[in-house]
Amino acid sequence: MNTLRTGILMAALTGLFLAVGALLGGGTGVVIAFAMALAMNLFAYWNSDKVLLSMYGARQVDAASEPGLYGMVEKLAAQAQLPMPKVYITENPQPNAFATGRNPQHAAVCVTTGLMQQCSQEELAGVLAHELGHVKHRDTLTMTITAVIAGAISMLANMAFFMGGSRDRDHPMGMVGMLVVTMLAPIAAMLVQAAISRSREFEADRAGAEITGRPMWLASALGQIERAAERTPNYPADANPATAHMFIINPLHGGIGSLFATHPSTEERIARLTAMAGADAMPVRKGPWG
Repeated sequence: MNTLRTGILMAALTGLFLAVGALLGGGTGVVIAFAMALAMNLFAYWNSDKVLLSMYGARQVDAASEPGLYGMVEKLAAQAQLPMPKVYITENPQPNAFATGRNPQHAAVCVTTGLMQQCSQEELAGVLAHELGHVKHRDTLTMTITAVIAGAISMLANMAFFMGGSRDRDHPMGMVGMLVVTMLAPIAAMLVQAAISRSREFEADRAGAEITGRPMWLASALGQIERAAERTPNYPADANPATAHMFIINPLHGGIGSLFATHPSTEERIARLTAMAGADAMPVRKGPWG
């Protein structure tokens, strides 16, 4: 159901983008908007992971430099039947993590130093499994494309606002209608982007719990990370708020309305994981976890 919902929301976002393009330049505007979307998404497909990791000053680690972290990711990836992703650490006191990459064969997981210092090994495993859940569902690509289209809608709407939209005198919306659309389109894009992000977080929580077989590891980590994130600034995220949806917990400070929130409430996420832990269908995995 969440996958279908994500597809519908992405189709709506693409339709909104083309509509704003039509508003800006009629039929020609639609063609230009489509070409822009294609070019921007191709760039994001090949380069978004490099840009994001560079933005946070992440350094790649391996079995020699970080045997504990690398070994844990290796075991979890095997449990999830995924290729081994690249592993990164970013110097940041806020406990948090994100995944990136265009597909499971070119994926990377990144954790902050704060996460490694403040979470137990079980909580760290729960967080890493959640990020691998994103990789398995290809959410990293989905959210990158969503962010690119939402950003492009805002850019086109600004262009339409300042340029006056289509010069067609017979435009059915009229000047007032065009002004309303150019102001509301970016808000609508933000709402759709936030809705997609929230649905993918629930799915990644479920996948992470299934990978470890211990939902409460992730539930405990979510509570720990949120409490710490509230009192610990994440300056790179504050400077680049468009990347906030990539993290397991919203890294930003300041109130955001629930409609625009990129993450579901942590209380609801913990409640769902707790319900999974109590379900007979949730197996307790052995092997790497003892």
